[in-house]
Amino acid sequence: MHTRQLGTNGPLVSAIGLGCMGMSDFYTPGSDTREATATLHRALELGINFLDTADIYGPHTNEELIGKAIAGKRDQVFLASKFGIVRDPANPALRGVNGRPDYIRNAIDGTLRRLGVETLDLYYQHRIDPNVAIEETVGAMAELVQQGKVRYLGLSEASAVTLERAHKVHPISALQSEYSLWSRDQEHNGCLAACQRLGIAFVPYSPLGRGFLTGALQSPDDFGADDYRRFSPRFQGENFGKNLELVRQVQALATDKGVSAGQLALAWVLAQGDFIIPIPGTKQRKYLEENAAALSIRLSQAELAALDAIFPLEATAGLRYPEAVMAMLDI
Repeated sequence: MHTRQLGTNGPLVSAIGLGCMGMSDFYTPGSDTREATATLHRALELGINFLDTADIYGPHTNEELIGKAIAGKRDQVFLASKFGIVRDPANPALRGVNGRPDYIRNAIDGTLRRLGVETLDLYYQHRIDPNVAIEETVGAMAELVQQGKVRYLGLSEASAVTLERAHKVHPISALQSEYSLWSRDQEHNGCLAACQRLGIAFVPYSPLGRGFLTGALQSPDDFGADDYRRFSPRFQGENFGKNLELVRQVQALATDKGVSAGQLALAWVLAQGDFIIPIPGTKQRKYLEENAAALSIRLSQAELAALDAIFPLEATAGLRYPEAVMAMLDI
């Protein structure tokens, strides 16, 4: 397994990780916990040791699933989780953000208990709380490092300005944000440049565009009734058709190279810099193995240029989240 370093002073981890959200939530109603567990075990067999979860996934059930799967295998895993997005039990569709120190201290204890571990390798603030200074939030996160509950700190969907402010309080090892061929904002909002300058790993979630860049989705009707992509602008109406035309161009390039469209899209992300560690999500072993094989794909300058030409900035039709969710991003 290829490895990459998690920030200047962080450890080496697998060059791709495994996003675990979809094993428990958001994409399809219900879940096959046996296959999800088998996928987690297969990831470790392949050397993919960077597992990503969050307390919001389920909520809580994803951390519990991973905790059971890694029991007796803790030394094989670099484990990341996140806090800060709050769901209303009475209405799970509602979201809030909480970056207050007292909340963080309670959140980590719940995460450690559900995962069945004494120390979490990487703890992210999932979304930036606009009502709490980032210095106050990161100060509380730094206390967790001092207490031995957390080893490294990260932020998710933070702006370059916020990232720099946070890094002055305590070293930030990773910034996790959406990044893929069809979500290239990070190249233009200063975040990728800030990560390189500060020695921070950049961890793209949804590097396959929530499955869209694989070419497997041909219609909004492909989604289950509870699949949240039904409510995502890029997967709706005319946007779906416009984006599908772009993906078909990626598929044509992939066919010429003898790889899948998803592998080509993932290889493009990996080629953007050694400080980038994508975490494609899947709950099935066959897709995990396909994603892992993308590490062996090398793209020529001509191939990279061709992909850039298909998906330049703002080529994708539709916002990446509904407007209410976009408002939660620190942009």
